[in-house]
Amino acid sequence: MFELTGKTILVTGASKGIGASIVAQLGREANVIAHYGGDRAGAEAATAAIPRERLKLVAADLATPGAAARLWQEALAWKGRIDVLVNNAAMMAFEGGIDDPDATWDAVWATTLQVNVKAPADLMREAVRHYRQAGGGIIVTVSSWNAHRGSTNPVTIAYAASKAATATATKTIARAYAKENILAYIIAPGVVRTRLSEAFAATQGGEQAVTAGLAMGEWVPPDDVATLVAFLATGSCRHLTGATLDVNGATYVR
Repeated sequence: MFELTGKTILVTGASKGIGASIVAQLGREANVIAHYGGDRAGAEAATAAIPRERLKLVAADLATPGAAARLWQEALAWKGRIDVLVNNAAMMAFEGGIDDPDATWDAVWATTLQVNVKAPADLMREAVRHYRQAGGGIIVTVSSWNAHRGSTNPVTIAYAASKAATATATKTIARAYAKENILAYIIAPGVVRTRLSEAFAATQGGEQAVTAGLAMGEWVPPDDVATLVAFLATGSCRHLTGATLDVNGATYVR
């Protein structure tokens, strides 16, 4: 669908949900480095159709400080370059709200910021350094509409804040390095058909209640996000850099 032949793309959180759809679509043409946390079976299933010579699976626990930088170095060593970084991996804890104990509050914030902010920032830092030497490159950050409108469930306050932080970091890179042909985009999905969204819906009165509030009356298919990532990975619309692209079926229009 998109010309990605010869490109090498690192995708984090590739074992399920949006990440699994992204690697499956990119793998039709590109060399794919599929990161996973602990679910190797999920990563293998998501990448089953990708020829082995164009696929590398890399495990890394992004909750561990320094793991993201090590992930980048292992990924880079495979082909000697990375053309596109897709920051997709994230966590959402259904605890750590205002009324929870201090210890829970502190623990959830610390882990969420490490996984959803510090690890993606470490990867973007490594990417920018590499791209400046390589003459350019692309970063795609998968954020959330929660980064712009807040979460409907206050117990996920840390998640919403973390998504906003990483989106802003991506915008900063887009502005600072545009003249060096480093392109950075943010995708802000709404309710996507993933296990995480299904778990969130359970806290909001169930799937039917969530669906009733959606303009199209349906959840976003993960493949819609994957298609957008594939387009951005081509680099064919350079002046879109810095943009936030909403994928929510017109439910939240800015």
